[in-house]
This record gives sequence, C-alpha cells and structure tokens, in this order.
Amino acid sequence: MNEKVNENSWIPLMVVACATFIIAVDTSFMNVSISQISANLNTDVSTIQMIVSFYTLITAALILLSTKLQDIVGKKKLFLIGVVLFGIGTFIAAISLSDTMLFVGWSVIEGVAGALMVPAIVSIISGTYSGKKRTIALATLGIMGAVANAFGPLLGGVITTFLSWRFAFAFELIIIFFILGMQNKIPNFKPTESKNDLDIIGAVISSIGLVLLVFGILTLSKDINISVAVMILGLIVLAIFIWYELKRKRAGKVPLLDVDLFKDKNLRVGASIKLLYNLTLKGGLFVIFLFFQTVLQLNAFDTGLASLPLTTGLLIFSLTTPRLIGKLNHKTLMAIGCIISIVGCLILSYQFRLNTTMLDLIPGQFLFGAGIGFVMALTVDVALFDIPAESQNNASGIVSTGETLGSSMGTAIIGIILILGVMGGINTAVDTYAPEHSGDEQFHQDVYDYFQKVGNIDDVKAQDSIIVNTADIIIQNAMAFVMQVLAIIIGVILILTLRIKDKNVKKQ
Repeated sequence: MNEKVNENSWIPLMVVACATFIIAVDTSFMNVSISQISANLNTDVSTIQMIVSFYTLITAALILLSTKLQDIVGKKKLFLIGVVLFGIGTFIAAISLSDTMLFVGWSVIEGVAGALMVPAIVSIISGTYSGKKRTIALATLGIMGAVANAFGPLLGGVITTFLSWRFAFAFELIIIFFILGMQNKIPNFKPTESKNDLDIIGAVISSIGLVLLVFGILTLSKDINISVAVMILGLIVLAIFIWYELKRKRAGKVPLLDVDLFKDKNLRVGASIKLLYNLTLKGGLFVIFLFFQTVLQLNAFDTGLASLPLTTGLLIFSLTTPRLIGKLNHKTLMAIGCIISIVGCLILSYQFRLNTTMLDLIPGQFLFGAGIGFVMALTVDVALFDIPAESQNNASGIVSTGETLGSSMGTAIIGIILILGVMGGINTAVDTYAPEHSGDEQFHQDVYDYFQKVGNIDDVKAQDSIIVNTADIIIQNAMAFVMQVLAIIIGVILILTLRIKDKNVKKQ
C-alpha cells in the first residue's frame, strides 16, 4: 500500500527538486564547455554537439515508455533507478578518455536516466501534495529547472575556467549521493499494473515518432527541407501511434498512453503552454547569451552575470506567484505574466545595438523573466487540475513530453528566426548604405559571409563608417525580429491561458 503522506514536510520536494536541477544544469553547463571538452578528448566541436543532441533524442524517445513503467514498477522505484543510472552515466562522463566514452556515459546512460526521472518527478510531487501546497511544490520544480538553465552557463564557466569540465560532472555526483541518502523521505507509491500490461508495440512506435520529430527539430539549421520532411514523418508515425493506442484500448487492453486524457481541456492547454514557454525561454536565453558572447564579447562567467536580471525576475516571481493563489486565480495570474513578458520582449527589441551595455538590457530582461515566472509557476498545476489519481502518471508523461519538445525546439527554431533576421538586416543595411548594390545577390552574400566570420566586434568597429552602420543595422534588425517573434509566441500562450478552466485552491 502507499505510505501515508505528510503534506506538511517539504523534504520530499527538496529531494526530487534536486533531481530536476541536475537534469537541467547538465545540458546548460555542457553548452559553454564544448570547446574545452573537444580539445581534451582530441575530437571536434561538431562531434560534441552531436553528443548533446543525442542526449535529447534518447530522453524524448523513452519518455512515454517511462511514464507507463511508473504504473508497473512504482514511481519512487523508477525514480531511484533513474538516479542511480544518472550517477553511473555522470561518473563515466567525468572520467571519459574519448568522445565514444562520453557518448556512452552522457548521451546514452544519462539520456535513459533523464527519461526515467522526469515524469516520475512530476507524479511523485502531484501524489505527495494537494491544494495550494501542490501548486507551490510544482512551481518549485519549474523554478529549479529554470534556475539551472540560467545559471548553468555561469556554473559551467567558473568550473571549466578555473578547474576542468570534469569537475562539473563531479558536482552532479555529489547531488546524486544526497538524493540517494535522502531516499527514505520520498513516499512509496504502490504499482497499479503488472508487466503483462506493458504495450511493447506502442512503445516502439512512439519512440520512433518522437525520435524523428526531435531529430527534425534539432537539424533545422542544417537543411530545413530535409528537417521538415523528417518532422512530418515523425508526426505521421505519432498519428499511427495514437490510432494504435485507441484500438488497443477498445480491445480492452492497457494502452501505453491513455489518449482519452486529451479530452481534458486543462491537460491539453497546460501541456501546450509548457511546450511554448520552454521554447520561449530556451530560445530567449539562446539569443541573449549569443549577443553577450559575440557582440559584447563576454566570457561564460560574465555572460551568466549579465543574465542575472532575467534569472532574478524568473526566480522572484516563480516563488511569489503560488502564494497569490486565493487572491487571484491561476488564469488571471498567468495572463498577467504573459502581458509582463510581452512588454519585456518589446522593450528588448529596441535595445540590441553595437553600443548596447548590460545596463541597457536590465529592464527588458527582468520583465521577460518575471512574466515567464508567473506562467512557469502554475502551468503543471493547471494541467493536472482534473486528472484523477490513477491517471496522474500518464498525465505527467504528456506534460513532460511537452517540456522535452519545447526545450528541443527553442534553440533550433529561434536560431532559424535569428538567421532570417540577419538576412533581413543585411537587405535593409545595403539598401540604406550601399543602394547601388541593392539587387546584387553576390554583394549580399559577401556581406553575410563577412558578418558570420567576425570573431570580435571591435574588428567591426575598426572598419569605416559604412561597415559599422551596416553591422549595427544587421544586429538591430535580427535581434528585434527575434524578440518580436518571442512576443508573438507569448501572445499565443496568453490566448491559451484564457481557455483554462479554473478552480479555487483552498489555503492549506
């Protein structure tokens, strides 16, 4: 039987939130350590980037299977298996002597571990707490993930610069040991199904569909035509998966995914919002970090410091928002957050120039992060409002899949939008400062190639005024375009928010 849960203790939350933190920080610190890792392992940057991509692919492929395994194995047991596997993968990654060893430890073993842990984390929390305490607990998970994503580059920069990237994995191992040492504080939940209920065919079909979809997303910047074709193929396979699951349920068998859960409006809306805000946050951090590192020429450590206004806004309002429940409902608070974040994006759209300072970007970053904090704090709670206890595991898998897809889409899609913005900026700059070349495609390509090759913005500033003005307009247009697109995406989240079926959450 399930243990009697003490809702007054926040220790279970603290333990599983640590797992959320290391899963999120794992990828973000890797992104600033790629150069040193490739040098140490005698490989190239593209190979390390491929390893990072495969981590996402493997996690996405197994997340629905992991969701069902909670019902068969038990959510706590599956979570702890994931933690142990993550520790093994982290250890192998830390002592890697080659890119193959890193691939096995980080991409394969940690990727599998992440898939086992992520849905279990959500379902453990939703099964441990209720009412306002559940709202606060689920918000805390979001906060830990966001803070890890934001501070990961800072942490990775410090460790990589002053020690070695290997110590970053060692840092994660310390947290793993803490989680295992505190495992008795996590309540036990009785399995509800047997291994005979496992839908192997559904697991294979869903894994293939998710791999194709995520692979298409991750390769968007390389060949958009092939990527779109792969994504469409992935969606077709997922449609076949849905059909198969419906057929299996009609036959009286247990499906891998209970498709009937999608009839719940809040689950549909909540999962969609989680996908979109992860896309927005990942994409926003990507372009802002890129600006700091390529235009302002900040290192990884200083980039983390420069992004503090965004992460501070995110942290403050993620923590504050759940405590406002009772005074305002979920829908109202999330809508307020969307409006604040849109204002932040619009302010930022005017701020990116060659002579921009970190101080110029503080207001826009803070508002952008604060608004996302409102949404992040309440989305999972909204998605699980009306889901019965026996379906919580399945619902957590749907929400986690949305999170995984959103995180995968963020950098890839916003990267494409940034490239389109650069191209538009080149057209405007040439029309303004070199009108005689307006129709010269080769001249446009030369300007684009030059802009791509600039390693230090001081090299641009040292050129004549035409080059400086051209570069300034390119940066303005590209970054403004990205921030406007992000504002539109948040506008879509706002519309979705208005579709939420709200309910009162009693103070506990």
